[in-house]
Amino acid sequence: MANVVLAAVKIFAGIFGHAYVLIADGVESTLDILGSLIIWSGLKLAAKPPDDSHPYGHGKAEPLAAIIVALAVMGAAVGLAFESVREILTPHHAPRPFTLAVLIVVIVVKEGLFRVVHHVGKKSGSTAIQADAWHHRSDAFTSGAAFLGISVALLGPKVFPTMHVRWECADDWAALFACGIIGWNGFRFFQPAVLDVMDAAPSKEFENEVRKTAASVPGVQRVEQCRIRKMGIEFFVDLHIEVDGGIPVRDGHHIAHRVKDAVCDANPSVADVLVHVEPRDES
Repeated sequence: MANVVLAAVKIFAGIFGHAYVLIADGVESTLDILGSLIIWSGLKLAAKPPDDSHPYGHGKAEPLAAIIVALAVMGAAVGLAFESVREILTPHHAPRPFTLAVLIVVIVVKEGLFRVVHHVGKKSGSTAIQADAWHHRSDAFTSGAAFLGISVALLGPKVFPTMHVRWECADDWAALFACGIIGWNGFRFFQPAVLDVMDAAPSKEFENEVRKTAASVPGVQRVEQCRIRKMGIEFFVDLHIEVDGGIPVRDGHHIAHRVKDAVCDANPSVADVLVHVEPRDES
């Protein structure tokens, strides 16, 4: 609801206040609303349990949602940049002073939303939620750029009355700068989302933690192989462990189960562990 109100306020304030940077900011906020709907829809789908058609669950819906939002943000940045250039080349009225008050409120609210959503994203490990959080932070940055641009447009003629400069274009240059921030934030979350879809390996620290936990289980002589992939906010682990080649198959089976339980208990984000047992001959 906060995003809806802020987007409407910025667009109307930009139209009536002759500030294109506010209109651009309002369009970006509208994208935030659509992005949030896509993100939460993706998370809802990702939370569905595995079924016959998706035996590993629906976790890929989460990074796919992040990719859609990132592409939309980057596309909007390009479109708004072209419009900003057009405004720079076209003579128009200077922004109205009341637009500055609107921007102060927007910056405070957006920074507050960023801190709340970013905390949730870090806690859950969701790429999509973190992407959504940084949309709020980028909105705060673009609003800050808008504030600076409008201030220059309003104060320039008064502080430097003898300079023959089109001060009214300052907010358009600020809009162009804001487009760069918007596009960069879209790209920086496009990349990790694509990596998630491509089953990129997690950090070495996480892998080493899993290896250490598996190796600590009695009966495990060596962890030969460890493969981990992310599925939404959860991880699936494939382990190859070596055990004494002379023990019964049943004992090896029990060791594998203890390894799985140990890894899942030590890492709540691990949804499942597939353990392959290999014999190790001391000779």
